[in-house]
Amino acid sequence: MKKNVVIIGLGLIGGSLALAIKSSYPQSVIKGFDVNKQAVKLARSLQIIQEDGDNLGEIVKDADVIIIASPVESSIKILDELSSLPLKEGAIVTDVGSTKQSVMEAGNRLNGKGVTFIGGHPMAGSHKTGVEAARERLFENAFYILTPSEETPDSKLIQLQNLLKGTRAKFIQLDAVSHDRFAGLVSHLPHIIASSLVHQVKKAGEEDPLVQQLAAGGFRDITRIASASPTMWRDILIHNRSTLLPMIGEWKEQMTRIEEMIESENAEMIYDFFADAKAARDNLPSKKKGAMLPFYDLFVDIPDHPGVISDVTGLLAKQNISITNIRIIEAREGIMGALRLSFRSESDLITAKTLLEEHMYETYDAP
Repeated sequence: MKKNVVIIGLGLIGGSLALAIKSSYPQSVIKGFDVNKQAVKLARSLQIIQEDGDNLGEIVKDADVIIIASPVESSIKILDELSSLPLKEGAIVTDVGSTKQSVMEAGNRLNGKGVTFIGGHPMAGSHKTGVEAARERLFENAFYILTPSEETPDSKLIQLQNLLKGTRAKFIQLDAVSHDRFAGLVSHLPHIIASSLVHQVKKAGEEDPLVQQLAAGGFRDITRIASASPTMWRDILIHNRSTLLPMIGEWKEQMTRIEEMIESENAEMIYDFFADAKAARDNLPSKKKGAMLPFYDLFVDIPDHPGVISDVTGLLAKQNISITNIRIIEAREGIMGALRLSFRSESDLITAKTLLEEHMYETYDAP
């Protein structure tokens, strides 16, 4: 199948989709467009796209599929622009935005003009950004949500899934309202809470710098998601506000109940609160890709000996195992220390664990 595919937005997601499509349909022509000309130049040099252009109207006019890989606010503006441009009869337009109701409203204006818009949200990503971080298997085993309208022909939905089969993602079909509610609960609200905690610690740290030092360990790990793109999260909160505001209200009520437990020193209720949360969390799928990025972390006990860190990283490098992050948890003279190694996939973690244990290192997974 030879298709003309245009990717608008050449970042991590757009670049990775281009690579996934090319893996399944190498004969297709992948064209790229981005206001960041450096990103376009880099995508061409990395052979992620074959063609590019400065004029949006010119580059999309013959496209069979147009993928908008931009933040939500930008995607809506692009959809508005596309609605005034001549597009190929039968073309499919999709996006990758984290909220769907406002995007679907803009995209549905294309329907009825010989073009089909299908909302999309691949629930995958990386701690790295930019087209240079793009990789073909970024979406493997991740959920890829599709939000067609009621008028979307089944044939068009099937065509889009066929085009994207190289992602190796798990496709799920939802309406836009359900998508925004689910994503709000398991992704958007946690990001708000994590960022709020960081603000609270930052304020306390201004009064006592010791707070910042104490936050360098576990606190930094549990708030990792607060490091995500401010532009992306600004757009998500604005466009999912009708869903998030009631959730924030429920969160406040939960905090009030906990506050009352503490004030009344109700030991039984406090215990039950944590016991129920532990049981519920322990029953969640482990190391599966969902609405938030999983962390493939491995702890490695290391002796206090010169060269031990380079020995660990060298063993992994010889097996072409990529470490996305490394942190020394403890390294004081005369005692055992620990490394926290982060990997890009569960398979890399398992291979690294086996390899290091063969070399007499004691390892254990992150809880």
